[in-house]
Amino acid sequence: MTSITEESSYKAFGGWQKVFSHESKELGCRMKFGVFTPPQAETGPVPVVYWLSGLTCTEQNFVTKAGSQQHAAKHGIMVVASDTSPRGCNIDGEEESWDFGTGAGFYIDATEEKWKKNYRMYSYVTKELPSIIAANFKVDSDKAGIMGHSMGGHGALICAFKNPGQYKSVSAFSPICNPINCPWGVKAFTGYLGAENKDTWKNYDACELIKKYNGPPLEVFVDQGKADTFLTQGQLLPDNLVNACAAVGVPVIMRMQEDYDHSYYFILTFMGDHFDYHAKFLKA
Repeated sequence: MTSITEESSYKAFGGWQKVFSHESKELGCRMKFGVFTPPQAETGPVPVVYWLSGLTCTEQNFVTKAGSQQHAAKHGIMVVASDTSPRGCNIDGEEESWDFGTGAGFYIDATEEKWKKNYRMYSYVTKELPSIIAANFKVDSDKAGIMGHSMGGHGALICAFKNPGQYKSVSAFSPICNPINCPWGVKAFTGYLGAENKDTWKNYDACELIKKYNGPPLEVFVDQGKADTFLTQGQLLPDNLVNACAAVGVPVIMRMQEDYDHSYYFILTFMGDHFDYHAKFLKA
């Protein structure tokens, strides 16, 4: 069993918001993750929702800004928030850009030689981290959901689409819906997967993955702010996701929220709706 170290602990809404660290075998470095344990876990296993954060974030952005604890406590759901990328791997160039390298793992498994040893965030969040949670906490691993924001919204969508049945529910705030067709995605996929391997890029693009989804019925829930500057810059492409889901009959709820932007004020406002949504599936 992987050894974890408690880094911080705070009582909140009858439960505990903690942060742990561990040596990651997938990433080859020490990683941190947040866990909110609701009071219901005192009497037995509870469902779990995994949160994936966006560019430049750590686990702390969600833990301290999203206001998730009150909603998780209400529904009796554990919440696990991972970091967004490996840290301190001493790879040349990993600190040069805010949207590539440190803080920008994009939840894929890199294949380019320079990055492939450490930048394996897809395997980390879908395999290693869930196994650590199952081994150390009172969680019902068969009742798991996933959600995220921006780059993390992209991560939540691809994790759900690539692993039919592993997640009973999926939602996102302002996700990068079609990364092979936006500047952020092209930069990341070129660096991590190689400019000559564009067929491989499709394996980490929600709009491409939904075309071949073959698993239990799945519904997608997305909130997108209309005043989001990244929306107008063509980084997020929510219409592409709606069209891709419609083409294969996958239900998608796309809420366009007037005047809201890309910030955690937006996330904080609608976080309760997302927990209500996940609870429908995880507590059925």
